[in-house]
Amino acid sequence: MILAAAGMGVLCVGFKAAALGLFCLGAAQIERDWRARNVGFHGGIGARWRRALDFYSATHLDPMNRILHLVGIPLIVGGAGGLLVTAPILGPLRLASLGAFGVGWLLNLLGHTAFEKRAPAFSEDALSFLAGPAWDLGQLLGFARRRAG
Repeated sequence: MILAAAGMGVLCVGFKAAALGLFCLGAAQIERDWRARNVGFHGGIGARWRRALDFYSATHLDPMNRILHLVGIPLIVGGAGGLLVTAPILGPLRLASLGAFGVGWLLNLLGHTAFEKRAPAFSEDALSFLAGPAWDLGQLLGFARRRAG
């Protein structure tokens, strides 16, 4: 997890290739650890994805944590995207990206610390870095469908 976090930190200072490399190394180590803890798992990518989504859902039960994630995760994703496409010079777009990225992480960590009372899912399952945004999008789409129907 330290490597993945270091990758995110390095992204903030503008070293994009190094950031992606560190993040991928960290995520790969988290996945190796998951596989070591789940030696009985022999499913393909679809089963592994379902397991990640189920785990993510089970680790996000508190309603306030869910709300904070519905705001925080889009800020993280948008901020990371902005950090990847902007030059490492502190212009307005880069500052906005840094702010969105930082505020998004603060909201998610607040949700886990103050409400969920457990570590973020990615600390145990690297696929949660992808499952989180996918799960949150599903929650938003489900909410929109319920409101429209």
